[in-house]
Amino acid sequence: MALIKQIRQRTGLMIGVIAGGLILFLLGGDLLSPNSTLLSSSQNIVGEIAGEDITYNEYIDRVEDFKVATQQRTGKTPSEVEMYSIREQAWQAMIVERVFKEEYEKLGLTISDAELIDMVQGKNIVPELRQQLVNPETGQFDKSQLVSFLQSLETADPAQQAFWNQQERLFADSRLRIKYDNLLATSEFATQAEAKEEYKAANTIADASILFVPFYAVADADVTVSDSDLKDYFSKNKGKFKSGNTVNLEYVSFSIQPSGADSAEVISAIKELTQELRTAENDSLFALRNSEGQNPFVTLRPGDALPTNLSSNVSDIQAGETYGPFITTNSTYVSYKVTDQYQGTPRLRASHILFSTEGMDDAGKEAVKAQAATVLAEVKADGNFEVAARQYGQDGTSQTGGDLGWFAKDDFVTEFAEAAYSAKSPGILPNLVETEYGYHIIKVTEMPKSTYTKLATVELELVASDMTRNEAFRKADSFAANSGNRNEFTENATASNYRVLQANNVDANARNINNLQNAREVIRWAFDDGTSKGAVSSVFELDNAYVVANLIGKKSEGELALEDVKEQVTAQVRNEKKAEVIKSKLAGKASLDEMKAEYPNEASLNEVPDLKLSANVIPGVGFAPRAIGAIFGVKQGEMTQAVREDVGVIVGKLNALTPAAEIGDYSAYQGQLTQNASQRTAYSVMMALQELAGVKDYRYKFF
Repeated sequence: MALIKQIRQRTGLMIGVIAGGLILFLLGGDLLSPNSTLLSSSQNIVGEIAGEDITYNEYIDRVEDFKVATQQRTGKTPSEVEMYSIREQAWQAMIVERVFKEEYEKLGLTISDAELIDMVQGKNIVPELRQQLVNPETGQFDKSQLVSFLQSLETADPAQQAFWNQQERLFADSRLRIKYDNLLATSEFATQAEAKEEYKAANTIADASILFVPFYAVADADVTVSDSDLKDYFSKNKGKFKSGNTVNLEYVSFSIQPSGADSAEVISAIKELTQELRTAENDSLFALRNSEGQNPFVTLRPGDALPTNLSSNVSDIQAGETYGPFITTNSTYVSYKVTDQYQGTPRLRASHILFSTEGMDDAGKEAVKAQAATVLAEVKADGNFEVAARQYGQDGTSQTGGDLGWFAKDDFVTEFAEAAYSAKSPGILPNLVETEYGYHIIKVTEMPKSTYTKLATVELELVASDMTRNEAFRKADSFAANSGNRNEFTENATASNYRVLQANNVDANARNINNLQNAREVIRWAFDDGTSKGAVSSVFELDNAYVVANLIGKKSEGELALEDVKEQVTAQVRNEKKAEVIKSKLAGKASLDEMKAEYPNEASLNEVPDLKLSANVIPGVGFAPRAIGAIFGVKQGEMTQAVREDVGVIVGKLNALTPAAEIGDYSAYQGQLTQNASQRTAYSVMMALQELAGVKDYRYKFF
C-alpha cells in the first residue's frame, strides 16, 4: 500500500495507540524497571555524544520517530529484529546531528527550500517516495498520489502534518549526508605516478619456488614457554588484546527444529494449496489469504527479476500456468501462478556521466561542455564507460558506474528521456545531451521492454509444531529448575547427556552467541547488574531453540589482563619459538631442496609461476605479504631469508621476473585508485569524527 494512503488511513489510529502505549511504557513500565528513572537518574543515560549525555527518554523519542516512519511505510508493526535496525538508525541519526552538524555549518552545506520542494514534488523525487507511490495497475511511480496528498495537507489533522514534516526533515538530513560524503569522495585523487605503481604491482610477475614449513613441523614439547616469556610478550603487545565490556558464558541449547512429522504436514498442505491456486478465480485474494510470505501478489515491471526460486526451476513462464511447490533456501515451500502478462509502459536501462552546470554562467558551461566532449571521445575509444563514470560523474550514480537502473520515459527530464529512447541499439549515444542539470554522456545498457507480469505466490513456512516445541521446552525448563549454580549446571548436563557449549568474550552489544541468532535477551541477562558469576538463567526462547545459560565471568571495558588471554598469548609465543627453531635448521643450507630435507614430511616445496607483486596470498600456503615482498626484493636466482608469517616459515627463490610492460595510458588504474580511496574516505572520516566526539554507547544495558 502506498505511503500516502497509509498516512491517510492509519495516522489517527496509530498516533493514538502509540501515544497511549508510549505513556504507559515511559511511566508505568519505568516504575517497574530495574533502570527506573524515578529511582536513579544515573541509570537513565544510554550514551554520550560530544560530551553530552543522552537520556533514555530522549533516545526513545527518536526511536519512536523512526518506528512510526517504518510502520507508515510498511503497514505493519516492526519485529524485534527490525527494531534493532530502527534503534541503530535512531542512534546514528543522533550522532550525525551532534557530530556532523558542525561540519555542515563549517562547509556551508544546506538544503534550500527549492531543493526540498524538488525532492518531494519536483523532477528529482526521493527514492523513498518513488518506491512507495506505485500505481498497482501499471507498476509505475504515480505522482498523482503524491500531489493529491500534498494538496490535502492544508486541511489535514495536526498528526498528519507533523508526520509529513518529520519525513521532510529525514529527507533533508539524508541529502545533507549525501552531499557531505560526495564532497569527501570527490576530494580524493590519485596521481599518474601512483597509477603507474599500481599497474606495475598488478602486472609484474615472478616465477618463484616456495618452501613452506608449518609450525606443526616442530612439536609443542620441543619448545619451552615460561611465564616470563608470556609476560614479556604481553607487555610488548598489550594493544592487541584490548576488550570492550564482555562476558564468558556456558549454555545448553534445546533445539526446536521441525520434526519429520512437521515437515510431512507442511508438504501436504502446500501441495493442496497449489492445486487450489491453479483453479482459483481470484488469484490475488487467494494468495493474500493463504500465503505466509511477504508480497503474495505483485506486478513485475520490465527489468524486475522473477523470484529466484521460480527462475531457477522454470526457463520460460507462461500466463495462466502454476509452478511448484519448490523448497527455498529459507526452509519454506513456495508455489507461483502467473496470473497475467500484458504490454504496458516501456522501460529501459541506462547509465550516464553527469557534468553539472548548475549555477554556472555561459562561459563556465562552455568549459564543462568541452570537458564532457573530451571524456565522450575517450569512452567511445576505449569503452571504459563505468571507470569514467566513477572518475568524472557528479551525482550519486558515479559510485555505481553511472547506472540509473530501469526507468520509463516519463520518469526523466524530457531531453534525457528522448535521447535514451531514441537509441536503436545498446551502447553509448554519439552526442552529449544537455538538460537543466548539465551535460550527460548516456549509455543505453538494455533496450526498452514492455512486458508486465502479475504473479501470485503461496508460501508456507516449515516450522516446529506445538507438540515439538512443548517437548523441547519441558526439557529446558526441567534443566533450568534443577540447576542452581555452575556445579549443578555441569552435573545435570552430563547426567542428561546435554552438550554444554562455551561462548567467550561476548560483547555487550552483540546480538548473537556463536551460531545462536537473535540471542539479545540472553546477553542482556548476563550483563544485568543483578546477575552474578555462576548464576544460571531461566529458559530463553530464541528463533530455533530454547536456551539455558550459566555466567562464567564478566570483564569491564579496557585492556585485558594476561590471564584473560593466556591461551592466545601462549600460542603466539610458542609459534615465535618454533619459528626460531625452524630458521636455525634451515640456516646454512645451499638450496631449497636441502632445506626441505630437514622436514621431509611436513614441509612443502612448490612452484608458483605467476606470483604478482600486488598479491598478499601465496597459493597453497596462505596469507604471506612479508614473504611476497621479500621474493620481489631479491635478484633473479637468489633465495630470500627465512620469513616468519602467521602460518609458518617461508623461504622463496626468484627464478625469473617479468616486469610489467609499459603502456601509454594509466587512467583506468588512476580511476580505480581514486574510486577505492573515495569509498574508504567517507567511512574513515565518520569513524574519526565519532572518536573525536568521544561517543560512548551504554544502550546494551537497556535493549
